[in-house]
Amino acid sequence: MLETDIKGTGANTGDSAGTNADTNKSANTGTHAATNPGTNTATKAGTNTATNTGTNTATNPGTHAATNPGTNTATKAGTHAATKAGTNTATNPAAKYDESKIKTLSSLEHIRLRYGMYIGRLGDGSDHDDGIYILMKEVIDNAVDEYVMGYGKKVIIRIENNLVSVRDFGRGIPLGKLVDCVSRINTGAKYDQDVFRFSVGLNGVGCKAVNALSEHFVAKSFREGQCREISFARGVLQQDRTVKTTEPDGTYIEFMPDRSIFPPYEFKQNLVEKRMWHYAYLNTGLSLHYNDQVIVSKRGLFDLLEVELAEAALYPIIHYSSERLEFSFTHTDNYGDTYYSFVNGQYTTDGGTHQSAFREGTLKGINDYAAKSFNAADVRDGMVGAISIRINEPIFESQTKNKLGNTDIRSWIVGEVKDHVSDFLHKNPEVAESVLRKIAANERVRLELQGVKKEAKELAKKTSIKVPNLRDCKRHRGDNSSEGENSMIFITEGQSAAGSMITCRDVMTQAIFSLKGKPLNCYDESLSRIYKNEELYNIMKALGIEESIDDLRFQKIVLATDSDVDGLHIRNLLLTYFLKFFEPLVQKRHIFILETPLFRVRDQKKTLYCYSEKEKEAAVRKLGQKAEITRFKGLGEISPKEFGQFIGRDIRLIQVIVDELKKVPEILQFYMGKNTPERKEYIMENLV
Repeated sequence: MLETDIKGTGANTGDSAGTNADTNKSANTGTHAATNPGTNTATKAGTNTATNTGTNTATNPGTHAATNPGTNTATKAGTHAATKAGTNTATNPAAKYDESKIKTLSSLEHIRLRYGMYIGRLGDGSDHDDGIYILMKEVIDNAVDEYVMGYGKKVIIRIENNLVSVRDFGRGIPLGKLVDCVSRINTGAKYDQDVFRFSVGLNGVGCKAVNALSEHFVAKSFREGQCREISFARGVLQQDRTVKTTEPDGTYIEFMPDRSIFPPYEFKQNLVEKRMWHYAYLNTGLSLHYNDQVIVSKRGLFDLLEVELAEAALYPIIHYSSERLEFSFTHTDNYGDTYYSFVNGQYTTDGGTHQSAFREGTLKGINDYAAKSFNAADVRDGMVGAISIRINEPIFESQTKNKLGNTDIRSWIVGEVKDHVSDFLHKNPEVAESVLRKIAANERVRLELQGVKKEAKELAKKTSIKVPNLRDCKRHRGDNSSEGENSMIFITEGQSAAGSMITCRDVMTQAIFSLKGKPLNCYDESLSRIYKNEELYNIMKALGIEESIDDLRFQKIVLATDSDVDGLHIRNLLLTYFLKFFEPLVQKRHIFILETPLFRVRDQKKTLYCYSEKEKEAAVRKLGQKAEITRFKGLGEISPKEFGQFIGRDIRLIQVIVDELKKVPEILQFYMGKNTPERKEYIMENLV
């Protein structure tokens, strides 16, 4: 529920911090089943402040994003914040800058104040990158590092009522350094490669961040019949004792994320299980006991692809494993290429140098076997691969470690991948034949598309120099600006909705593309048919993905349709378009759905925006039965002044997530293929 005060000029989003993450989860319960059944979507409640990084609240504390969403007053036509607030805080004598304003924070205080540097975003547990999973990962990483060094083959993980506990059977933290290892930054044994090799946690930060951001934290170390137990509350030591024990050596960590920092949260079973399976795939033989399950993998990344693809693989999975490198790959009938990449057990969702080296190595290996020089696109289209490397000094682009930056690893990865792929294909001629058939099929499609693409581009030039119905923004993904990494494009349903959004958008980072009507149901269509369809081709042009999804111009693609039947149908048609032809965009978490309020409830003093019937009922109870209730039937009915709040700093986005690739064809066939009695029965039971 979004709450605003009414003070003459309209909505003031200063009160919008009351956005309720708990109600947001329930607000989309019906939409999830109706709009994208079977596809796991994660609600980011009231977050994504990144979309409004342009607002300079430091210089204009009295101005809220609703009145000028996403605009930096310091840069807008030279207008200074003082012209709005009436006071220039930079010259205000009350804002005295002297020695008293200089502060030195302890390491744990700094973590609590600047948590984003250590765990990324907070979140409510609905997304795998939310902060609570980063905390859990930091603790489990330490347990897995013991296994990698040859100590302990079992890790016990339990999560009950948001209390997480992890017990390993490694060497145990040296008792005399237990307090330092969990509370002092830059303290740890992973600087010494004789003690820990191929570790992710090299900076001595992870477990300290867990401690600082937990309202309850306990660490126990078992070594040679002694147990030292310490407990903390929000990073402050509460208890320290040492006792005798008969427990086997190892370490036990228990924590609960601090509810005074995190919004209402919950550990999602499916997200935790997927992370546990990743640990198993990357550490063959390690036994993970998660609650009542035992998770173990015998074939590593081979098992990963087998689970993800099932019957979709066109030929048996090619798999290779050595001390430093493991990889597997196969092809499917899907468009584009998809990769799962890992460094020292860390899932690098944004890839990096190891992933690009793997792609190059597979191309060279296949070329070497066939004694040809295939086009890279022909080899990679439809490929699904996984790569894991172990190196001593990984360089990540951030503390959350989503992308690897080491440049010195490229040559040996390319060489090792190339040699094994070529050798495997020589030894397995049937698999090699399947690979070459897929490459030949890709080549035929590419050559067919060349003419179609040329025609589409020529037609587009005759029609318009610019992309029709696109209102572009000034910053884009990949332009090396911080604003570009926060860019988004809203694909809207018609001109009326686009009109309100164009008026109130942040022109630096928010683009608008308006559809002319319902797009083509492309489930049974070929890629060449998509290029010939004006509307769908214009979407490709707007996104910059006519040639490759690597050229994507926006970090987020946001589907902004009405909440009625037609709007939900259009949303489904767009999801089908992306899932069939640009599935990697979904896999890389670029596709979102915009949530807008269904109701406005207001009296003379307050206005409440409600995203569900439940929120509306709560608003009526709060404001009284005489409150005015407005039902928004479409986005075009929301005024620009109001709409600014919903695409500003309090934007609500639902991320579209696919749990397993093998589910996509089945889902699309059922909901977007030919009519079947089963689908009719489902609709009658669920949507009527």
